[in-house]
Amino acid sequence: MSVVTNTTTIGAIDAPSRRNTELMMMVFAIVICVFAYANVGLAMDGTLPSGMFGYGAGLILLGGVAHLVVRKFAPYADPLLLPLATLLNGLGLVLIWRLDQSPRLIQRAEVLYGGYSPDAPKQLLYSAIGVAFFVAVLMILKDHRVLQRYTYISMVAALILLILPMFFPAVNGAKIWISLGPFSIQPGEFAKILIAIFFSGYLMVKRDALALASRRFMGMYLPRGRDLGPIITIWALSILILVFETDLGTSLLFFGLFIVMLYVATERTSWIVFGLLMSAAGAVGVASFEPHVQQRVNAWLDPFAQKTLEQSDQIAQSLMSFGSGGTLGTGLGQGHSDLIMFAANADFILSTVGEELGLAGMMAVLLVYGLIVERGVRTALAARDPFGKLLAIGLSGAFAIQIFVVAGGVMGLIPLSGMTMPFLAYGGSSVLANWALIAILIRISDTARRPAPAPAPSPDAEMTQVVRP
Repeated sequence: MSVVTNTTTIGAIDAPSRRNTELMMMVFAIVICVFAYANVGLAMDGTLPSGMFGYGAGLILLGGVAHLVVRKFAPYADPLLLPLATLLNGLGLVLIWRLDQSPRLIQRAEVLYGGYSPDAPKQLLYSAIGVAFFVAVLMILKDHRVLQRYTYISMVAALILLILPMFFPAVNGAKIWISLGPFSIQPGEFAKILIAIFFSGYLMVKRDALALASRRFMGMYLPRGRDLGPIITIWALSILILVFETDLGTSLLFFGLFIVMLYVATERTSWIVFGLLMSAAGAVGVASFEPHVQQRVNAWLDPFAQKTLEQSDQIAQSLMSFGSGGTLGTGLGQGHSDLIMFAANADFILSTVGEELGLAGMMAVLLVYGLIVERGVRTALAARDPFGKLLAIGLSGAFAIQIFVVAGGVMGLIPLSGMTMPFLAYGGSSVLANWALIAILIRISDTARRPAPAPAPSPDAEMTQVVRP
């Protein structure tokens, strides 16, 4: 007898989108932020703050819009990146509002500027614009590989952004701002994304030459002279930024990002050794003749010296804030980090975290930052194209380096950099740039986790006759 069977094509198994997981985590993040807001009001005057409903509604609106856009335009993206960013942004709003209630800061603003304008409403507006940036990136950038076409355009744009502040007045000793009337922009925040795009496109093409063409010397693989050109150029640019703009943070971020991506692309530890040596040599050289950098190095070496306290007592106040916080902290709204004055809600906002939430709260906040970096690295591992891998690791590396530079400076581990803590600190440029960074990581993770489409049925598939005796 004969049995007739039909050949079929096996389709791809759909991967879970995890959007419901993202929604639950978003709700959890917003609840934490609203609870913290209520806690501050109860601690400071014994009543729930009058703006708690508006704050909660605004955060729900921003988080809900972002979630719906991800559900529509990036359904297979990593489910943790958006809730983690929302949590940090929400906590930053709470901490800035808490500092807005400080009588010391209000009195100082009235003496110096003739009036006081709270920063929390402005930061909420910046957050809304940042989420709009996030939405625009996801809707416009359908495929992250399109960015590879703009490798050298990104480099030119980044250099222009880094050079422009040289032509504007210094703010607190550093030329890192572009002032246009009442508005000011910190272009270095946007330049880090463009630099990551350039490095990703450049190293994808040049990584074989940088990894294989080398000489062995004292147990290390040394790159050839002509291959040292890019790293020498980047090193020189970072030093020029440090000299002309006295911007230690951007220089460290710029050069550190290049070294991280070089190591990932080539897997040569010699690049890290050379990078650290050149970075140290450049920093020591500039610190020997640049007064502003010298002042920050001296404040780092001896923050309680009389000369240092006469110039600025910010580092000393920050260290005392961390010390008085102990293990569990004094409680939200019950610290004295406002003694740091004008930088309390910017560079030194971590001091408020360390004093009012203690070591436990500080470690929790750093863990949230670490989770964002970890999800970015996981996205790089899952990416199917080399450009996506390098771009994800570059953006994650830039995010991690900025956290280390800011936290290390505030805690006295390294000289103070003047950069802002992503999402937590007050500043429109930082919020906008970091929301765009998260959007690009979400786009890469969506492409990496999206299941491959099922192959179309073959037109040659016909009925197959199996004959059995």
